[in-house]
Amino acid sequence: MLAYNPFPMPLYPALMHLKAQRRKALAVLVDPDKADETHLSRLVELAVTAGVDYFFVGGSLLLSGRLEATVQAIKVQCTIPVVLFPGAATHLTPAADALLYLSLISGRNPELLIGQQVLSAPGVKRSGLEVLSTGYMLVDGGAPTTVSYISNTTPLPHNKSDIAVSTALAGELLGMKLIFIDAGSGAPRPVPTGMIHAVAAQIGIPLVVGGGIRTPQQAYDAAKAGADIVVVGNVLEEVPELLPELAAAVNQASGHLVGAG
Repeated sequence: MLAYNPFPMPLYPALMHLKAQRRKALAVLVDPDKADETHLSRLVELAVTAGVDYFFVGGSLLLSGRLEATVQAIKVQCTIPVVLFPGAATHLTPAADALLYLSLISGRNPELLIGQQVLSAPGVKRSGLEVLSTGYMLVDGGAPTTVSYISNTTPLPHNKSDIAVSTALAGELLGMKLIFIDAGSGAPRPVPTGMIHAVAAQIGIPLVVGGGIRTPQQAYDAAKAGADIVVVGNVLEEVPELLPELAAAVNQASGHLVGAG
């Protein structure tokens, strides 16, 4: 097991370099409760071919006990970085490369602002994982989602970009390394592009956007609006073959931004 290193390991500096170069990244979200071996193997194969940048592994509810096995299965098949996207203090394995250390800054539930972090901190320190402190913001995606129910918080209104900007700025000023705006897995609508643009224009740290992104056009729109990492998951549980088109759309958005004023 690696010794704890409080300083950034390669993943975050690489992400900051991509941001400086105005290059967009695609992350595939894998829920261990839903990814059987055959499906996961096919998804990883497609991800390698498509040039996916990251795997995010986790979910609001993990009932199968397959978190570590899922991470290991991905890492056996490819070298794409695997980042934990935890829903609770127990959703942790040193088999991954990094951890999104989430604080739900859009809500007022103290357990998800700091409580779960206090419980998990000793294990995180021992794990050797690269820790990416992340301001997590839940936005109304048009219907109640698992994360809104489990977190016991009210999502930010989808038409209140000013609240989203202020919340994201607060996260950055508190020292967080990433801002993650999420409409929730399976949301009927993704985070509005106007909100993405407004937040991206005000913060200097990488912006991650996910939830409700089901088409290449939606992935392109999120990236072009200012998302540095676009996260796609739910649709790939149904149609994994869509992954190359999603990756191409995010890459196309990067091309349209290079050299832009």
